[in-house]
Amino acid sequence: MNFRKNRLILIAIVALWLFMISTGIGFLWNYESTPGVAAAAPDRWPADSRIKLAADRATLIMLAHPHCPCTRASIGELARLMTQAQGRVTAYVLFVKPPNFSTEWEKTDLWASAAAIPGVQVLGDDEGIEAGRFNAATSGQTMLYDPAGKLLFSGGITSARGHAGDNAGRSAVVSLLTTDEAEQKETPVFGCPLFARGAECRVGKEAGSAKESH
Repeated sequence: MNFRKNRLILIAIVALWLFMISTGIGFLWNYESTPGVAAAAPDRWPADSRIKLAADRATLIMLAHPHCPCTRASIGELARLMTQAQGRVTAYVLFVKPPNFSTEWEKTDLWASAAAIPGVQVLGDDEGIEAGRFNAATSGQTMLYDPAGKLLFSGGITSARGHAGDNAGRSAVVSLLTTDEAEQKETPVFGCPLFARGAECRVGKEAGSAKESH
């Protein structure tokens, strides 16, 4: 009798354990595969942007949150993109910095990784002014413009949050740069919110320490 009871308890424990694992995996997959808010990218390069539009090649701009772990994959894909582009594009990565944060808050490992990519210029975007001009809302948002300032592509260059590897966004940008054509000119963006209160990337403790350092 006790043996049967213990066996039932063990089966129940194993079933609960398997349920918890499957639920956790499902939650993680749903989180990774859910895109952020895509930008309503301007059809023409914003006239008031402080970023210089290249006159002899396409210009790529990526808006990023310096503390977004998902963006590490976007930076890695940008490195691959620049290698494939073979000098056909001028690229910028702008790291958004909210107001009242310390001057070094945006200088994370993501900044260093982006700055190490040949052909990429990294800039801070104080108060997210440039992100606002390009209507960007999600870290990793990437846009490509031709020398005349016409929008060619808007979207993300990863297939999911934090996932590196072949994806429709990077393929589209490379195709536009090498053949002037692409099957897709818009793709989902997988990353943390750039501005929303309580977003995954907004670190409250750092915000408090930043204000104290001013």
